[in-house]
Amino acid sequence: MFRKYASWGAIAMLLAVALGAFGAHGLKDKIEANMLAAYETGVQYHIAHALGLIAIGLIADKLGESRTISRAAGFIVAGIILFSGSLYVMAVTGIGKLGIITPFGGVSFLVGWAMVAIAVRKRG
Repeated sequence: MFRKYASWGAIAMLLAVALGAFGAHGLKDKIEANMLAAYETGVQYHIAHALGLIAIGLIADKLGESRTISRAAGFIVAGIILFSGSLYVMAVTGIGKLGIITPFGGVSFLVGWAMVAIAVRKRG
């Protein structure tokens, strides 16, 4: 199962790098500083959690896949979409109300990492 989660992480990383470059080069002088900062926060969390997906793949490879680790990866992916995605869209559109979605992504990250901890603890 390493391949599945590692490929998800690699795809997420590819998107994070592309979106980060777009933000750095395409948005720098086009959106307000606070919106650019929100966009950059989205990129930072996107990169961190893309690497986390690769780590989850390594854990699954070492311990074997479980329903818990699979769900953990799903929550991390959902977190990237909800947290980073909402910040990207908010920054580009200027619709500040989209920020209401961001905490749901943060909770998804928290649940995902808690599930990784549970999965590792159960296998160890």
